[in-house]
Amino acid sequence: MSEGPLNGLRILEIEGIGPGPFAAMMLADLGADVIVVHRPRDTPAAGLSARPITDRGKRSIVLNLKARSDRDLCLKLVTHADGLIEGFRPGVMERLGLGPEACHAINPRLVYGRMTGWGQNGPLAERAGHDLNYLSLAGALWPSALGEERPTVSPTLMGDIGGGALYLVAGMLARLLAAKTHGKGTVVDAAICDGAAHMQNLLLSIDGAADDGPPDRTNPLVGAHWSRTYRCADGRHVSVQCLEPKFYRVFLDRLGLAEDPDFGTRQFDRDAWPVLSQRLKELFAQHPLAHWTALFEGTDACVAPVLSPQEAAAHPHNSARGTWVVQDGTLQATAAPRFDGQSPRIPPAICTRGQHSERILSELTAKDAWPGRAAE
Repeated sequence: MSEGPLNGLRILEIEGIGPGPFAAMMLADLGADVIVVHRPRDTPAAGLSARPITDRGKRSIVLNLKARSDRDLCLKLVTHADGLIEGFRPGVMERLGLGPEACHAINPRLVYGRMTGWGQNGPLAERAGHDLNYLSLAGALWPSALGEERPTVSPTLMGDIGGGALYLVAGMLARLLAAKTHGKGTVVDAAICDGAAHMQNLLLSIDGAADDGPPDRTNPLVGAHWSRTYRCADGRHVSVQCLEPKFYRVFLDRLGLAEDPDFGTRQFDRDAWPVLSQRLKELFAQHPLAHWTALFEGTDACVAPVLSPQEAAAHPHNSARGTWVVQDGTLQATAAPRFDGQSPRIPPAICTRGQHSERILSELTAKDAWPGRAAE
């Protein structure tokens, strides 16, 4: 296994879906010894592959947590863990006998990470929901609407990952640092709705963005002709977001519009945006994506092609940085962020369900239980 800044840190993950496993993967990417407790079943959760990328770098043990003997084994793992991650609705882990109180009774320094959509309390805490629901109630989906178009965002990225997994990782790391100093763990209540709301503070720092009005009248990044995507002649799309006037001038110059009075003097005139957007829409529709990519190549016009993951992996910039790799026959992104003096880490193998059960159980019975991540 590769070394990382979290080498020696031990995390127990109770199998779930979405942001919880992603957060645990991030910790594994950074060198933590992550043991995932998989359920005893032959098929993966709905919609997941048999070997999801989020299981990379982890060790797997299969336990039936509804059985007392397996629950007791899980508690033994808790004894030697620095952190735990679970993503059930509030109360589920308590009913299994694995809630924070039971775990802290045997390991007071444990940082107990809870990943939910609505949080551990509040009127909606017990209700079902998904990414778009959390974003909607947090006010985070509102700014994505463009004129009369429906609000939409890329699935999972803003909610499950941005508002969920990344906030869980930040909270876990903060409390793990504190536990190292004070020897006392805590519960991290990471709710996607909370994180999605918190992420808006940058947007709300923009003058007028907090006003109660349609996004294309209050958010300068919504509705502007210089901040949107355009369809090209071949059906592909190009993204434009030249916010700063100096970059906007480069954009206009490349398009031959620098002397056009409407474009040149009305960048921030909201009343002009619909007309100018329509003109650019007609312009970009005249040529295929490759034409526009070549036209803006090497400039500060803030224009980029909209690529698929496979195309992104082949892009010269991503190739130079080693951002994408094919590992275990699967295209996946390497670990982020990066650290000075270290090359991008090749993603470790994706574990199979129960792959390490015997090894983990033998560690639990050893005199020096759970000595750490062992070489495969």
